[in-house]
Amino acid sequence: MRTFRSFATPVVALVFSLMVAACGGGGGGSSATTSTSGATQSTTAVPATTALAANAVAVTVDSGISNVPNMPFVSVTVCTPGTSQCTAIDHVLVDTGSWGLRIFASQLPSGMTLPQEQDASNHALAECMQFFDGYTWGPVRTADLKVGGEKAASLPIQVIDPSYSPVPTDCSNVGASRNTPTALAANGVLGIGVFRHDCGYNCTQQAVPATYYGCSGSSCTSIPLAESLQVANPIPYFTTDNNGSILELPAVSGDAQASVTGQLVFGIGTGSNNGLGSAQVIGVNVNTGVFTTVQNGTTFTSSIMDSGSTGLFFQTGALPACASPDNAYYCPASTQQLGATIEGVNGTTSAVNFEVGNALTLSQTYGSDAAMPLLAGPAYVQSDVFDWGLPFFYGRNVYVAIEQQSTPGGAGPYVAY
Repeated sequence: MRTFRSFATPVVALVFSLMVAACGGGGGGSSATTSTSGATQSTTAVPATTALAANAVAVTVDSGISNVPNMPFVSVTVCTPGTSQCTAIDHVLVDTGSWGLRIFASQLPSGMTLPQEQDASNHALAECMQFFDGYTWGPVRTADLKVGGEKAASLPIQVIDPSYSPVPTDCSNVGASRNTPTALAANGVLGIGVFRHDCGYNCTQQAVPATYYGCSGSSCTSIPLAESLQVANPIPYFTTDNNGSILELPAVSGDAQASVTGQLVFGIGTGSNNGLGSAQVIGVNVNTGVFTTVQNGTTFTSSIMDSGSTGLFFQTGALPACASPDNAYYCPASTQQLGATIEGVNGTTSAVNFEVGNALTLSQTYGSDAAMPLLAGPAYVQSDVFDWGLPFFYGRNVYVAIEQQSTPGGAGPYVAY
C-alpha cells in the first residue's frame, strides 16, 4: 500500500480462491434472504436491465479469470494515441481504492505500440505499484482509453510486464508478485479513486522507494516524478462527466449469487442519470483519502471505500478467523449481525449495518458463486484500517468525487452513498 497516500488495492485473497477450488461446492443462491444494506442507505442500485447511457458502462461481478469472489469487472478499449489501432480488454477490475489504469502487456496485440513515457532527463519511466498484498511492475506508457462512451486521450498508464527489466529489490520486497492476470485475478485494474494521480505531490519532491523509476537499459533507479507524468485516474481526463463516478450494484439475493450486473456511471450531477440526490457525503482526508469508522468500540482512523477488496477487512477480537491457511477471512459459528458508524472529515456521520458469515462454510456451499456479501476478514490491514470492500457496495450506489473537482456535494475528495 501507499503509506503516503491512501491504500492501493485490490485485496485479492488468493487463499480463498484456492480454498474454493479445493472444496468445490454447488452453485446458486440460498433461498434465505440476507440483508447487507446499511440503516441509512439513501439510494438503490439501478437494475441490470436499465439501458446504459453514454456516460455509463456495464459492471459484472462474475467468476472472472481465477474464480475469486467479489471482483467487479468492466471492459475497456485501449488505443495507440491518436490512432485507430485499438484493442478491447475485458475483466478489468473496477477499483475505487487506487488510481490509474493498469493492463498487462500480454493483453496487447503483438503489433500494438504504446509510446514509452520519459522524464525530462530522457529516462524511460517504470513503476512499482504497491497493493495491500503485493505489487505490479512495468513501464509507464501513454494510451487513449475508451470506457463506455467516455474517452481519455494520451493517458499515462502502467503496462504490467515483469520482463521489461529486472524488478528492483525494493519493489519485490513489498509483497507477492501480481505480475500475471492469474496472480492479479484480473486482466487489469481501472483505478477510479478520489485522487488524480497515483502518487501525487510526495513523488514530485523526492524519490520514493518502490514507486517510480528511471530506466536505462536494464538498470532502473528510483526517481522523483512530476504529477503530469504519473499514472493517472482517467476520469479527470474525460472531456465531460469528469468530476467523479458512481458504482451501482444490485443487492445479492441470499448468502451468495452466481453473478450480478450493475453499472459504472461517470460524473456526479452532470446529467440526468448521476444526480447526488439524498446520498450522504462523507468527506475524506485531502492527503490520504481516509475517513473514520467506529465499530464495537474500536475507532479505525484509516478507513477506505474500496471496491477492489473482496471482503470487509478489519481487525477485531470479536470474530474468529478461519483456521490456517484460510485465515484471511472470519469464520464465526453463525452469521453475525454487526453495526458501525462511518464519520467523515466534514462531520457527517452514517450508521451502517452489515453481516459477517463463515467464509469456509460459504466456500463449501457456494463455491462457484461470484457474489458473496458476507465475506469479511482480518488479513492485509493494519489495526487502524477498516476496508469497506465490495460487500458494502451491494445494493448501494456509491459515489466517488475526485479531488478539486466541483460537484453538487461540494468539491472533492469525498465518497457518498
